[in-house]
Amino acid sequence: MPKNITMYKNLENCILFKGLSTDQISNLLNSIPYTEKNYDKEQLIAQSDDEVRNLLLIVEGVVRGEMTDFTGKTIKIEDIESPRMLAPAFLFGMNNRYPVDIVANTRVTILSISKQTFLYLLQTNQLVLINYLNSISSRAQFLSNKIKFLSFQTIKGKIAHFLLQLMQKTGKEEFIMPKSQNELAEMFGVTRPSLGRAIRELDVDGLIKAEGKNIKILNKNGLSMLLRN
Repeated sequence: MPKNITMYKNLENCILFKGLSTDQISNLLNSIPYTEKNYDKEQLIAQSDDEVRNLLLIVEGVVRGEMTDFTGKTIKIEDIESPRMLAPAFLFGMNNRYPVDIVANTRVTILSISKQTFLYLLQTNQLVLINYLNSISSRAQFLSNKIKFLSFQTIKGKIAHFLLQLMQKTGKEEFIMPKSQNELAEMFGVTRPSLGRAIRELDVDGLIKAEGKNIKILNKNGLSMLLRN
């Protein structure tokens, strides 16, 4: 399969082109100027505080967003797999700069579309416009929930929030945890032993029944009370 056809096929799974066929994506991209660039593993793609002048699309590979704190320690924010846009919400606005460093986890292929060209694309293709707006709106909603989540100071509060969200999502009081304790500890910003101890305490307190990854919520109101602490 020719390289460009592979790229168009991959982009079918990108939220920006949701609802478009491979041929439609091909015709769309062939009607505008764009550049394609390859990056090696660990190569810097964009630096924090650089102006976002182009819409970047990961066509192949995985990148990560990371930042350095005042002590010089590097903190990974998230891994971003293809096909995804990079910092789409920062392309416009008064402070349109990359919030973090973007580094290649693997060999990466990036498609770059200038802001002016992307504006033309949004004006001429309503589906792409709607997809873009849905993408940045969903991201804003995710960050809002993340801020709400981080406001729960205790580990038990974080676990309670996570479990109550899962119950709401599944519609069940009993479910299999979708993440391992290591993944949860990293997400909550706590150590694995601290997380495990908090889960055991919730079990002993009769709020949940925890057997491995199987969780049953026994006291929804009790978990909700932890969100106020």
